[in-house]
Amino acid sequence: MDTFFNLSKIFWAVANPGNFIVLMLVVSMLFGWKKLTFLTVFSLMVLTVYPIGNLLLQPLESRFSQPEKLPENIAGIIVLGGGEDAELTSIWGQPQFSEGADRVMTLPMMLKRFPDKPIIFTGGSGSVLKPEFRGADTVKAWLDEFSLAENIIYERQSRNTYENALFSGQVLPEAVSIDQGDGWLLVTSAFHMPRSVGIYRQQGWKVIPYPVDYYSKPFALDNFRFDLAGNLSDFGTAVREWIGLGVYFATGKTDNWFPVERAVTEQPQELSI
Repeated sequence: MDTFFNLSKIFWAVANPGNFIVLMLVVSMLFGWKKLTFLTVFSLMVLTVYPIGNLLLQPLESRFSQPEKLPENIAGIIVLGGGEDAELTSIWGQPQFSEGADRVMTLPMMLKRFPDKPIIFTGGSGSVLKPEFRGADTVKAWLDEFSLAENIIYERQSRNTYENALFSGQVLPEAVSIDQGDGWLLVTSAFHMPRSVGIYRQQGWKVIPYPVDYYSKPFALDNFRFDLAGNLSDFGTAVREWIGLGVYFATGKTDNWFPVERAVTEQPQELSI
């Protein structure tokens, strides 16, 4: 598990599109490879104006739809971390969030809608160098401001999505199980939902996808933008997720390369929050 985690960090440090483009540019200039230099500069020009990331995010975010209705007897709710900045929270003494915070923002809503169901927030540290900063601690501090912190079960040891699923099972209340009732409502970013569903299913969880935090838009001419940083960020997010789907499936951590939605046959109830 440690080897997989460390290798994934090393790989992404190189494969991250921004880092990879800079690396190719440096290599091409050092060795005088004019064709590679041209290709690298051309790639930057395309990314500056063309939303490639949007095209790659579309199939990820549309794979699972947000349910309009839910089964009557859900076992509980699992919210995956991702938008917390635990280090900045520690530095400034205030809960700090970045992209992905929509996951966390569902917690008060879920507490109100399902007051009698267990709600798990799972998020430790994905950092190799600073593992002491845990996402769950930031969320607890934020919910403390609303006197809601004690109503959540916090899992703070996980470092990636595989460990989210693994350690979520270790903090379950004794009276519930991973395949209880109609399943667990699984909350994460829409682009991250296919891999998350596959991982949880592989470990025996019965989950109901509840995607949030969308980034992509239907293709249109007005989606073009002169924004290298924004386009590169979306492209990096999409590339990382597509690579993650392949690697996790190849290593047996998901039940399917690109998990599909499963029909719910039980009697549904209205989801009114």
